[in-house]
Order: sequence, then structure tokens, then C-alpha cells
Amino acid sequence: MRCHALSVLATLSAPLLGGRATPLASPWDGMKVKHAWDAVPKNWESLGHPSNKTTIEFYLALKSHREDALVEALYEVSDPEHSRYGAHLSKEQVAEVVAPHPDTLELVSSWLGHYNIPSSSISMTLGGNWLRVVGVSVSQANHILGASYQLYKHVETNDTVLRTISYSLPEVLHRHIQTIVPTTYFGSPLTEGMRSRMHPSTAVDARGKAGSVLSSRDEDGITPSYLRWLYKTLGYAPKATDRNALGIAGYDGDFPSPQDLALFMTEYRTDGDDATFTVTQINGGGYDPGKPALEVNLDIQYAEAMAYPTPHIFYSTAGTLGSLIDDPYIQWLRYVIAQDDVDIPRTISTSYGGFEYIMPLEYVVSVCTLFGQLGLRGVSVLFASGDYGVGKGDCLVPGSSGELSVQFLPIFPATCPWVTSVGGTTGHDPEVAASISGGGFSIHFLRQPYQENAVSTFLQNLGDKYTGLYDPGGRGFPDLSSQAIKFRMVQGGKFHFVSGTSGSAPTVAGIISLLNDYLISKGSNPLGFLNLWLYGTGLPGLNDITSGSNPGCNTDGFSAVAGWDPVTGLGTLDFEKLEEIIDDRLRKSGTSSTQNQPST
Repeated sequence: MRCHALSVLATLSAPLLGGRATPLASPWDGMKVKHAWDAVPKNWESLGHPSNKTTIEFYLALKSHREDALVEALYEVSDPEHSRYGAHLSKEQVAEVVAPHPDTLELVSSWLGHYNIPSSSISMTLGGNWLRVVGVSVSQANHILGASYQLYKHVETNDTVLRTISYSLPEVLHRHIQTIVPTTYFGSPLTEGMRSRMHPSTAVDARGKAGSVLSSRDEDGITPSYLRWLYKTLGYAPKATDRNALGIAGYDGDFPSPQDLALFMTEYRTDGDDATFTVTQINGGGYDPGKPALEVNLDIQYAEAMAYPTPHIFYSTAGTLGSLIDDPYIQWLRYVIAQDDVDIPRTISTSYGGFEYIMPLEYVVSVCTLFGQLGLRGVSVLFASGDYGVGKGDCLVPGSSGELSVQFLPIFPATCPWVTSVGGTTGHDPEVAASISGGGFSIHFLRQPYQENAVSTFLQNLGDKYTGLYDPGGRGFPDLSSQAIKFRMVQGGKFHFVSGTSGSAPTVAGIISLLNDYLISKGSNPLGFLNLWLYGTGLPGLNDITSGSNPGCNTDGFSAVAGWDPVTGLGTLDFEKLEEIIDDRLRKSGTSSTQNQPST
């Protein structure tokens, strides 16, 4: 393969035939813009240039040798109708699936070497199709990428990032490199995409009682006992706690409190007053339980209460979603993907996200593919869909020529087709859509075949309403929903009411973790990537939500209707029905899906 890479370089460097010999042209000439913003993204302002000696840690996403290989494999192991359903791949097998062509590695390495970046500064990471490059100075980065790195501050959060509004690559590399991080992805802080809302209350107001299910709902707020009753998990006790775990991802310097968890469980899940969690610190992520954050406290408390005594892992990843140097999603994924198969939780929930429009297409596609790697390894990845309906504020988005227009604001990573997105509901008899429930259609990801029929039906009934405000060909989200209004929780030793899909996602994750526990206890593989199952044979196990809406952007938003809708997705989970669906498949397949274990 080396000969082929060298032949490419030789061809690009050869003198023109029929003319006088000329100095050899470099293959790295002919720079072409890879991505550029027309202006500094909304809500960011420049603070000027950093010192040229400031160093950057880069991540280069290389294009896979077979770009469709991961999707093909993910569909096969995630489709209950396929013979390979449940045959999740090992870490090593996934690395083979996503590997770049050797010529790509050779060419990119030659390019970096041309700029005197030593091989000792370059390593493979993130499953085998990303390069990590350390120790690059700002002046080098500006020269190599045709960039102009500056410090930028977010006007609302004061987050400071080191970014460029454009970067370029030699044209020969465009078909080999998907994206480079950090470059033009400014990030969308937590406050822009999601924010759980604490309701004014006192310890007496919010404390309530744990014992009575019927008195623990609606105006009295949501408790674990109510959720377990509503979604029918009360009768199930986990059996495979030595082989199953649930993970919660935390960013932005957010930490949960074990003391708050203990008080919460003592009050609302009395058989689980010994519940705890382990903490994994990533890339220098800290942990200060004395300064608990609302988002992850809510995550941990409801995931634990739904799945107890399943082990829980909290991941503390350094940096904000618009951090100075590091990208927390990349850092978290780099750590988790590197773990051995037995050490990765079978279910992972995340309650962070930001607006797609501020994220480069190449960036979100590359990160989404990494979540797909986890699905291929048998991990169910869930994200909250956001708390601002179809969008926050005036929803004015700059167009290609810089003009502003109103657009609905989908949330990433909830829009990634390889994760399961969770919206919000409220009430009971009937359960209806919560007005805060984030939902809509991706501007970056096309709709996948697994949801084509469900989403097309909704769009046909919607007609031309909101034409121009969303992309009707985009991936529809959310996929599922759960209660989102007035969770009772403990924050800083006090009882409060809190609302947000940040409570919906861990609730659903807890239920999925119980289903994974059931499968593992039967000698079967876990569910893994959920969506093909949910939109297919799992659909009869869901409760359709048919009323309510998600207003935003000065509109009424979308409406919940029969079937899928961009407010509540396919609906809420009925654990007992889903357990029966799993049992039926296990009976038909022989007792378990262990026969579909991947070959070694």
C-alpha cells in the first residue's frame, strides 16, 4: 500500500510533459476551504488572538475505507428480523469495520510530516479511524490549516473557546479527512439547548410521601413509585447486576451528590437506601460532591430509582460543550470506546445538547458515527431531546448569504440517527405531550429507513404547515418520551420540584436497563441500538401519546397525534408488554440469542 501512496505523491509532484522542467509542486498546495462560517456564530464575540506558543490537541476524523460498512453492520445486528440480530461486535471487530484505507493513513501522515509534526505526536484513537495530534502551536495550526485561531467568548455564559471561523485543507485530502476538531465548531452551551427548570418550592412542599402511588402524581409531582407504576416496572427485580450497568455522562463541571442520592432514595425508594454510584473522571474531569449540579443530580436520582440495584457509573468529563481546547464529546467517546467490551455499561443516558445550526455538518456526522460504534457493540445510547419545544427565543438563524430567517432549532446529539432521543410528557389518563418537549427534524441528518413509514405518515397529515421552517427530509426526533414535569428531587440536601427532559431520558434509560437485565439474565445479548426494534417489532409495547404540542419560535409547534410525532416520538414504554415481546422472540429463536454471538 505504501507504493500506492507514494505514486499519488509522485503524480502530484511531476513536471508538466512537453515543457521545461519546473520545480516540483507540493501535493499540499492547492488549498481548498473545508468549512467556513460567513460571520462569527450568534452569541459569540472575539477576544483577539492568543499567544502563538499556545498549543492545541487536534483530532482528525479519517474517512472509513467503506463509508457504509458501519451502517450496514449496525442495521444487521439491530434489526429483529435479521439473522444477525443481537450479534454485537467486539471492540476489535468494530475497529476493522471503521478502519480507514491504508493509503489514507499514509497520505495524512505524509502531510503532517511535511509540516515537521513528529510521529511521536500522532496516535490512532476513537476506534481506529481518528488521529490524535498533540503539541501543535497556534502559529503552526494557522499555517497548516490556512486558519486564524482566536479566542471567543459566549455573551451569555462567558465560556471561552479557541476557534477559527474557517479552515482549509489541500484538495487532495478532502476525500480522506472528514473533519478536524477543534476548528469551526464553537459549541452550544448547556443553557442554549437544555435547562431543567426548578419550580419555587419549600422542603415541605416538595417532599411528599413515597408510599402512595396515586398521591404521587399530577399536582403532587412525580416520584419514582409513580413512574414505576405508570410504566409497569414495579414487579421486576434485576437479576444480572454482575453483568449489567447503567452510565450517566456529565459535562460542564457538573457533579452529582451521593448524599443527595441517599436522601432521595431513603424518601422515595426505601428498598434502595444503600444505592450508590462510581465516578470515572475523564481527561482531568473533576469531582466535587459538595457542589452538586441540578442536571446530573436529576439524572442519577431517577436512573438509580428506576433500575436499582443495577450498578451505575457517572462519567465526569472535563470541559464545557464549548471548551477552550478540548471537545468533551470527543474526550468522553475516546475514553468509552477504548474500554473493553465487559467494562462498558449496556445503557447510557445523557442530558446535554446544543442547537444543530451552530455545528458544522462534518463535525456532527463524525461524532454521530462514534455513537454508532457504541450501538454496534451492544450499547443503548439515549439523549434528552431538549426543553424548548421546536426552538428557543426568536429562532433567527443566519442563511448562506448572512441574512436572518426564522428556523426551528433541532438539538444535537438528539438528532443523531444512531441514538435514541427522549422527549417529554405530563399527566395521566390521558398522558399528554409536555409543552417543553424538544422535537422536530434534523438539518444535518437525512431520515433513516427505520423511521421512514412512521415519519412520512405524520408529514402527509401535516401538509404545508410550517413550510420553510424545518427540513421535511431530515431525521425526525424524538423517538420516545416519558414524564418531564415536576419531578421531585433532592438538590443540596433540600427537596425541590424540577421539570425537563433531563428527567425523561434517565427514566427511559432505567427502563431500558431493566430490559437489558432481563435479556442478559436469560443468556441473551442486550438490546444495543434500539431504534430498529422500537419502530418495528417493539412498537406494540409502546403507549401512543395523541394530544399536546411543543410550542416555540413564536409558533404553536408540532402536535402529538396518533402514531409517531415530533413531540413525543412513538410514545412511552410499557415494560410488561416489551418484556412479553422479548419473551416471544426468545421462544421463537430457541431460548436465547447467544447463538448469534459474533465469531472470534
